[in-house]
Amino acid sequence: MALKHTLTVFLLLIASWPQLILAQPYPRIENLSRIDLNYMDQQRNDLRGIAAAELGRQFSGQKGRDLALLQSMLDEGLVAPDQVREMQAMGIMMGDLLAAEFELNWVVYADQAGRSRALRYRDSDFFLYPVTMISRRRTAGDMTPVDDIYERAARLVEQNTPASPFQ
Repeated sequence: MALKHTLTVFLLLIASWPQLILAQPYPRIENLSRIDLNYMDQQRNDLRGIAAAELGRQFSGQKGRDLALLQSMLDEGLVAPDQVREMQAMGIMMGDLLAAEFELNWVVYADQAGRSRALRYRDSDFFLYPVTMISRRRTAGDMTPVDDIYERAARLVEQNTPASPFQ
């Protein structure tokens, strides 16, 4: 009798499993995993390697210089729209500049559509997705300059976050 009861409970749990999965609260905001951190570092390093080998230049962390370097890589055809990993690496490098300028943090934003690396302002509900900002445009044939993409993103941050009291 106990076995029959246990089996019934087990079958009910299995039958309700899809509902339990769907009941997960979304969105979920998580810290970057070690895998995310390593993957992003590898993407940055790959892009640094291309810049050094092909242009003899390095990323410096200085907004103007780094945005110009990203643009040069596109203009010279060193990163093509079909090179998704490298295009997304460019988004990460641009995201690092945005993070430094606006005190944003890299997080994982997970919802029903999937899992994305995003920038978040403190613990707010404001998220920015720089990883695909360049690649989405280039894949669609949009040739918007990198510094324009950056400035649009910067305006979004400024419009959606409080001004610093020390500015």
